[in-house]
Amino acid sequence: MFRKRQQQLCRHLQKQNIDVALITDDDSVYYFSGYYDYLHMDFGRPTILVVESNGNSCLITPMMELDMAEAAAHVDTIQPWNDGKGNEWRGPLAVILEGKATIAIEPDLIPPIVNRYITQAVEKENLRTVSSIIADMRMIKSTEELKIARHAGQVAMAMMEAAKNTIGKNVAEYEVALATSKAGTRKAAELLGQYYPDPRMSPNTHFLQIMASGKDITMPHHRASTKRIQYGDPVFMCFCGMTNFHHFKLGFDRTFWVGEIIEPSQRAVYEIAVESQTAALQKLGPGVSAEEVHAEYAEVIQTAGYEYPFRCGRATGFSFLEKPQLVFGDKTILEPGMVFAVDGSVTDSKISFRAQVGDSFIITESGYEPITHFSKELEDIIL
Repeated sequence: MFRKRQQQLCRHLQKQNIDVALITDDDSVYYFSGYYDYLHMDFGRPTILVVESNGNSCLITPMMELDMAEAAAHVDTIQPWNDGKGNEWRGPLAVILEGKATIAIEPDLIPPIVNRYITQAVEKENLRTVSSIIADMRMIKSTEELKIARHAGQVAMAMMEAAKNTIGKNVAEYEVALATSKAGTRKAAELLGQYYPDPRMSPNTHFLQIMASGKDITMPHHRASTKRIQYGDPVFMCFCGMTNFHHFKLGFDRTFWVGEIIEPSQRAVYEIAVESQTAALQKLGPGVSAEEVHAEYAEVIQTAGYEYPFRCGRATGFSFLEKPQLVFGDKTILEPGMVFAVDGSVTDSKISFRAQVGDSFIITESGYEPITHFSKELEDIIL
């Protein structure tokens, strides 16, 4: 899988007369090489995946990660470097770049320290970007990626079920977070053991639980706290960060209430949120543009008298945000194999309330396949 992606990237580099691509985005390094773990916490020690148009690949990584690199990375060579020794990572990189006419980088995703070196070492007219090539490659998921995505959905649903079973009067938010993390980890461990041979892949969830209750409900990225949930409180649960199974990310949200919906206007807002997602899903499918999906969602919200909303959704994969986004201005045509998080959301500032529901979907030849499915019916979400 990883070698095939490198070969495909090489063909793109050749077409654009690029001699070598320097890949520094953590998720793209994994996408092309299978190397992971130290990534996302480099502590000033950069990792660089080098892919040459002639097919050669090299991983430049800290010496302390050599064993992991040798076990996980699908590359031709590995060049380890150590803190304070020689010219560190610059030494092997300089050797690779020597004689190369055109160098491509990921301008928005390159560590500043590497960017400074590259811009000083390479003439401006010889510097290109590889970001759009990689983003386009990653839009359409492989059969193996879609298998992982479906399993990620199972992990997400296990966490949501745990949340539903734990939320209650006088329960602290962090207790809900502990329950969801435990449920997600156990489901991930079960799936990894049954379907995936890599014994090093961790099942543990590792993202602070996004949730908000009561008066904090308008804060869409509030983290679980020591606050205790009260009777009648709305509770928003979001697993867009915690659903990270085998490196695959999804979007998944629900709004609950404890005991009853005391304020009737909250019910009306929630119903519009659900309706807006339904409208988006009626449009979602191959052959339509990303902004068309967003337009259906926005129409419902604005017709109900609420302000123009944020994006309806986004593509996901090995990154939390991929191309395209379901938002006005994104004219990308949806194709089978894309994966999207699709939301319905309404904020009513007059009553200080916000409702959101969200799920993830695979675009198919005839429409879409749900990856997450959890009831949005009021009788199921009033706990």
